[in-house]
Amino acid sequence: MKRKLIAAIGIAGMVFSIAACGGDKDGGSGGADAKELTVWLTVDAQNNWPDLVKAADAAVQKKHPGIKIKHEYYGWPDKNTKLDAVLATDKAPDVVEMGNTEMLSYMVKGAFAPVDPAKFASSSAWLDGLKASVTYEGKTFGVPYYAGGRVANWRKDVATSAGIKATPKTYDELTSDLEKIQKKEGDKFSAWYQPTRDWYAAMSFVYDAGGAIAKEEGGTWKGTLSSPESLKGLTDFKNVIDKYMHGDKTKDESDRYIVYGQGKSGMIFGAAWEGATAADPKNDKTGKLKDNLENFVMPGPSGKNMPVFLGGSDLAIPVKSKAQEVAAEWINAFTGPDGQKGLMAKGNLPNNTTDLQTLKKDPATVVPATAAESSWFVPMASGWLQIEKSQVLQTMLQEIGTGKQSVEAAAKTSDAAIDKVINTK
Repeated sequence: MKRKLIAAIGIAGMVFSIAACGGDKDGGSGGADAKELTVWLTVDAQNNWPDLVKAADAAVQKKHPGIKIKHEYYGWPDKNTKLDAVLATDKAPDVVEMGNTEMLSYMVKGAFAPVDPAKFASSSAWLDGLKASVTYEGKTFGVPYYAGGRVANWRKDVATSAGIKATPKTYDELTSDLEKIQKKEGDKFSAWYQPTRDWYAAMSFVYDAGGAIAKEEGGTWKGTLSSPESLKGLTDFKNVIDKYMHGDKTKDESDRYIVYGQGKSGMIFGAAWEGATAADPKNDKTGKLKDNLENFVMPGPSGKNMPVFLGGSDLAIPVKSKAQEVAAEWINAFTGPDGQKGLMAKGNLPNNTTDLQTLKKDPATVVPATAAESSWFVPMASGWLQIEKSQVLQTMLQEIGTGKQSVEAAAKTSDAAIDKVINTK
């Protein structure tokens, strides 16, 4: 499966108002005797694991004989436009798949019913980055479905030519290796192609240093990029840009796999699919990448594995669903142990740390599974959407990377921009 991280899609805007609808703490406004269930999923499920959908259907139909389950499948660019339209009517689906970065704006607007995590398998072990994406103001409004992580990837042939025999296990080893590669390949080569505006990578450095984009205190969020810890992380990121990134320092990560395939860089840190996509014959301009790319867990300057941003999908129950109890049963059947096993077999990361241990025992999946154990997520603040849409972080990083502002000045400017909108609804 070749799917870009959901996080790269961005959060859809909300242009509708949602009428209040009664419900208990479990999100159950009833519907235990529902005769129909409508499930919206993306085409990923339709194309890659339809058997898992059928298995969830069968589990629900066994408990509720005669129930009719209807499925609709959407591409990522189309789903939210359709969802926004129906949520203002009485034709809302009962289950809807959401990208984890899409959840927040819908939770803020009250679009989804709260659920009781205790009723879902492995909820006590949900991955931190996915758990955060379904949590707002102390309540849970969705169930993690599966995840996609980030890893480091480098060219073994380039590393070998510089006298390097194994992937680095520590950040000191990594930077030492990169110095050798940079010296061997010259200034027109990026030992580490790291797009300056890639805020997912930059914030991994921030969180690795103990910093954060913003923190909540007393019910109010405040930008914290100018804290000593965050400044340490941003400085570490700037050092990477200065030393190893010799490409356009105004670019984002959207075409990183294409640039990597052009053969003028030795390493990337990005979504797990990017290396394989760069090695696709239509992207590999060197003809050498297929057998020369190797993933490894990104070490952090802190001495621990770098915390990574987890993309992924969640399943939510619209507050206007008339079958909320059965919807929850379907989600539990779909995301439970059998479903997670099936999703892992299709190359996905599971929604929980318990199943993640299984992948760590397999040499083919140990790297992404290990990397996913340490993760971070965006501030779950009502105004986060405005920050993302206005590209506050990307602007800050470009100012830092191009040298137009110092790390301290750019971080202070960003905190001010964050503070203006982060608490708005």
